[in-house]
Amino acid sequence: MSRYLTSGRIALLALVELYAASRLPNRAVLPVVSFVVKHLVTSKDSTTFILTLGQIKEITVGQPSTVVGRTVFDLLLKRLWEINSFDALHSFFIEVSRCAVDTANLSKSEAAKNGENCIVGRKSILGTFIRRACLEYTRLEFRDAESLWCAFIDFREPSLSIWKKRNLGVGPLSFDMNLKGMTMVDPLFTKVYGRHNDHKNYFVSTEDIERLLEFQVDAMQKMGSRVPDDIQCQLKQILGTNVVIPTLSYYVEFLNSWRAGDYPASFDNLHRYFDYTMHNRDRTFYQYALLNLSILQADFGCYRESILAMQETINTARENRDMACLNFSLSWLYHFYKSHPGDCPDILASRMERDSLQFLKAKAKEGGMHHLQSMAHLSEAKQILFLGESIPAAFECLLRSSHLNVTKQIHNGIGPQMLLSSALWNRLGVAYLASTNCQIFLSKYQQNSPIEDKIKAICRWACILSIRGRHDDALEKLDQVGQQDLRSLKIYQYWAAYIGVIKLRRAVYRNELSAAETLLKHLSALPHIESDCALEISVARIEINIRSGNLTAALISSSEVLQSLVKEHADSYHRVRIMILRAQALAACGRSIKGISVAISAASLAWKARLMPALFHSIYTISHILIQLEQYMPAHAMMDSIMPQVLECEEAWLTGQCFACLADVQVGIAGTKMSAARSKCLLKALEFIDRAFTEFSRINDVSSQKQMISRKSKIQDFLGDKNLRDDTVKKYRQIQKEA
Repeated sequence: MSRYLTSGRIALLALVELYAASRLPNRAVLPVVSFVVKHLVTSKDSTTFILTLGQIKEITVGQPSTVVGRTVFDLLLKRLWEINSFDALHSFFIEVSRCAVDTANLSKSEAAKNGENCIVGRKSILGTFIRRACLEYTRLEFRDAESLWCAFIDFREPSLSIWKKRNLGVGPLSFDMNLKGMTMVDPLFTKVYGRHNDHKNYFVSTEDIERLLEFQVDAMQKMGSRVPDDIQCQLKQILGTNVVIPTLSYYVEFLNSWRAGDYPASFDNLHRYFDYTMHNRDRTFYQYALLNLSILQADFGCYRESILAMQETINTARENRDMACLNFSLSWLYHFYKSHPGDCPDILASRMERDSLQFLKAKAKEGGMHHLQSMAHLSEAKQILFLGESIPAAFECLLRSSHLNVTKQIHNGIGPQMLLSSALWNRLGVAYLASTNCQIFLSKYQQNSPIEDKIKAICRWACILSIRGRHDDALEKLDQVGQQDLRSLKIYQYWAAYIGVIKLRRAVYRNELSAAETLLKHLSALPHIESDCALEISVARIEINIRSGNLTAALISSSEVLQSLVKEHADSYHRVRIMILRAQALAACGRSIKGISVAISAASLAWKARLMPALFHSIYTISHILIQLEQYMPAHAMMDSIMPQVLECEEAWLTGQCFACLADVQVGIAGTKMSAARSKCLLKALEFIDRAFTEFSRINDVSSQKQMISRKSKIQDFLGDKNLRDDTVKKYRQIQKEA
């Protein structure tokens, strides 16, 4: 395989020769030369890797030349077919080498000799291309030069039909003038071109392969995906030929194995890549080897080894004055501490406080690392939400990050920003804006964002749909994710966990406790699970115990989860959710005073952190306990004050419970009234029961539906509506039969 020369570059040389010979008019110079330069300068555009004659024809067939009646493509075709032997190819490179002129030492007499020809400087882009191509051809061994000639024949072959129209004597063997008068069965032809098809791999040079591998690495690091199967097969075919394998191929294999979850292969390829790289770059590249090793160890679950490797990375980056690597390493270490505080040494944990985040922002701004600076602002906003601090301060950090993403065109920073914005609106109880952020990201920004952000947005949107009671729509949304996006093991596990959580929530609402227990076992066995999914699993386990009447197990489970959350300094939202369930379990087992104390503590934490849905859950729990204590008017005042915002949350289960609580309040108040006032309260209770039943029907909560129908029939029986009561009883039996 040639290191640099390909058939496409020979065609580009022919175009440069036409330009140097002044065969291009002024209007054709810019598009043709721009096309040539595009394929010479290293670009991340995947269309410039392998050049075909069709691409050249598309740009040149519409461009006129200085020859009347001929386009640039006609002249190019004539020049390519003039190379009609291996010797002619050798002569072509000799002639092209004369086009590059040393303009610094060019005398007037030499300039006059050029006449109207364009002068191509030796140090210009085109001149450098000519000199390098001629040098690489000179350095080729005879076998490689012969293979290049055979590849050029294949490259030029599609234009044979066009060339025949203007040259009547052209035949199938016209590609080599030495074959004139011969046939394909001639022994000389069989000897020389019998293995012609074996040289088709020479369409690609070693440099093209390296550029292709660099493109794959850039795409995999930016998008977080794996190499597609068809591209991976083609790469293996190219690298499987008798060529020198670029060391970057080991890094591609490392990333691909890492995304696939094949940790032994990823370790092997990582060591191979950096073992070969160290021979060329010595210790200046050593910190990146340690950085990759540390991140890989963290994904593998070896947190102690990961921290040690990252500390060595920081020391090496300081030694080599690599500020980009140093800042990224410090940022990664900060995020690692926030995700795994219990696995970090005490001396490291003492440094990873708010001051370290301010230091990262300052260093990122000094070094012009705008993406890191944007992520630092998002990290600060996450920390504010995590600790339950000022919401305006969190919005300010979001706006700073958004400003950097827009002004500095940080496309892959928009996804985390919009996902955090969605989470913030969800905590404030504005479900519409939370889902809108996900929809806007998926419709406008997912093309330039990592696949992980895309899957997170889809999962977040699916969770919002399931909270609204649209479980089937949520699962359908998750099922629409393409298999190509799920080829990374980490992303697949994240996606599968959310599917399991939504199915678990649906099973709990439908009172399918055996199915819910099975799903709990499967989800609990997952090796790596996201914190929100882990919370939903814990909540479902406690709810199953409450629904099945095993209140002792519910209290024990809630106590254990709450202690672990406090020990790990977990998100305040997680603690509030578990405290609410504990208060409900205490109320259900008759310990109302203890339950209301826990619920008030949860409400206080939720109000401080502005966790509005959790606050409404707490107030509902307090009101429910007040009803048990026959304090109906305070319960009514509390529930009536939050109902507009509860409806804005669009949580079907919470809305249904709040309407059921209002119905209980009205029934309790009716017990203190007489005649007409009592009937009025009971009619209001029936209205609230109907609305609660509608909400429970959305989530298919069979147990709650039956409770509402039972209460409705009792009130109708008390009011003397026998016909309506009978219809309600029939409806109850129908629901019981369907369940």
